[in-house]
Amino acid sequence: MNAAVDMPDLALFEPVARIYGEPLDMLPQDLYIPPDALSIMLEAFEGPLDLLLYLIRKANVDILDIPMAPLTRQYLDYVESMRASNLELAAEYLVMAAMLIEIKSRMLLPRPKLGDDGEVEDPRAELVRRLMEYEQIKIAGQRLNEMPQAEREFYWVETLVEKSLLVRLPEVSVDDLKEAWMAIVRQAGLKKHHKISREELSVREHMGIILRALQEKGGFVQFETLFDAEMGPPGLVVHFLAMLELAREKLIEITQTESFQPIYVRVHQGESPMESDEADTDQESA
Repeated sequence: MNAAVDMPDLALFEPVARIYGEPLDMLPQDLYIPPDALSIMLEAFEGPLDLLLYLIRKANVDILDIPMAPLTRQYLDYVESMRASNLELAAEYLVMAAMLIEIKSRMLLPRPKLGDDGEVEDPRAELVRRLMEYEQIKIAGQRLNEMPQAEREFYWVETLVEKSLLVRLPEVSVDDLKEAWMAIVRQAGLKKHHKISREELSVREHMGIILRALQEKGGFVQFETLFDAEMGPPGLVVHFLAMLELAREKLIEITQTESFQPIYVRVHQGESPMESDEADTDQESA
């Protein structure tokens, strides 16, 4: 005859907790659990503007055209949940709630025109401006936070290095080399020597060259054709002086039809001064 044996319920022997691996059968009588210990905040916000921006982005609406009725309702629901846990924290949120209610009421009333252009005043304009400025500052803060920071991504390392072992080589840039080279070129230019040679040039000889050229060509000859660039600057100067001397002695004629026209030169057609002097001498001797 088999006797029925009652098996004990295993759940009765499960510990209510474990402390350092040791099972605890019952909770201590003097254990105090604060009311906020089991409260869970799903989202943490840095202020009322942060909460408003979160609700707008979560609803995927345009920040320039905010639907005030649903936004105000969601905002007040969140503020009520905060008041139940921490009234002091919700104080600044209550100020924003009053502003939202005011904007919502102004949206229901006829809005006056701003000026002659017919534009209507939007009660949401100031709130939109504050939200856009806050979003820009928040994005900039996130970008700064993503940058490497000391004691977070890296640590400063200090070491002692003997100065005698540390050799610092100078850094030479392309601009430094350019300035050094230009200084050498300038110094070389200051010390450059010019050798000048003396050349004997005869005005009378060039006078004969001009007369022979005029007699060979005959008639009027253009002024520029009597000069040869191969003479060089000294030769050209002496050649021009010879032409002026011929004109002074009236051995050649220099003419021009009108202003800014070509200049022509020819042998003097009248009696030359040299022939006149010879005639006067003959008369005196007679």
